[in-house]
Amino acid sequence: MEFSNNNSFRMLHIYERLNRGEKLGKDQLANEYEVSPKTIQRDLDDLRAYLSEAHSFEQDVAIRYSKRENCYSLVRYEREWMTNEEALALCKILLESRAFCKEELLQIIEKLIMQIAPEDKKVAQEMIRNEVFNYVPLQHGQPLLAPIWELSQHIFRHEMICFDYVRQDGKKSRRRMKPVSILFSEFYFYCLAFDGEDRTDYPIVFRIDRMSEIKPTGEKFVVPYAKQFKDGEFRKRIQFMYTGPLRRVTFEYTGVLEAMLDKVPTAKVIAETDGVYTITAESYGDGILMWLGAQGDKVQNLR
Repeated sequence: MEFSNNNSFRMLHIYERLNRGEKLGKDQLANEYEVSPKTIQRDLDDLRAYLSEAHSFEQDVAIRYSKRENCYSLVRYEREWMTNEEALALCKILLESRAFCKEELLQIIEKLIMQIAPEDKKVAQEMIRNEVFNYVPLQHGQPLLAPIWELSQHIFRHEMICFDYVRQDGKKSRRRMKPVSILFSEFYFYCLAFDGEDRTDYPIVFRIDRMSEIKPTGEKFVVPYAKQFKDGEFRKRIQFMYTGPLRRVTFEYTGVLEAMLDKVPTAKVIAETDGVYTITAESYGDGILMWLGAQGDKVQNLR
């Protein structure tokens, strides 16, 4: 594209480059766009005026000149941009989660890497290169970003939905539900919903990769758990992703207390004697019983 005779295009291109984290010299830009250094200086002054007007409420967004490097760069405020450390950490979490098919994972990783300063991108890419190459997605292979967003819209609008659901045994059914939350736990994304016919007063758990043909019914509903506890408290009690009534259990525990409290958000220590902790916890369904049973002799007197 010819930039020398189009001031607007040239300024936008310079701004895009600065926005990507490039460090640009005035003489370099003059040569590239085949204009004079004075023209580039006017472009930079106009961009500075725009940023000053558009971001007047911020103190740390501006085009700054470095005398030592003899170049211009865009100083970006943290509220809008990730740091290198944040972007790399999120890449690691996504790779370890194995939640997305490889196509979606690569799209997200690429966008996160774009948040990293150009001079540090090679380091970040090398840090995750082997993990990306050897990434093994889950067996279902389903794209998830679109259905997660679609379900989020229905939850936000309190819309009743119908969908096809395939159980683990392959049995398929059409369900009519009140979606209330989306959670991620141990590889999978889940949609939590209450029965559309109000036959139960506890949430039912659906793996999103097994849901299809999601359609709103045109009916609205009132969030059924609003009077019981806040959303954060609700999430704590569905930790094991099993459907069923709310259970309250008490047991004695001799393992690593920190690991127990991290795994079971509702767990509370009510007594301790010689390294034996008496703990009480709440959870929907039988998932908590199955998990506690798998802890062997670390868990005693479960009731």
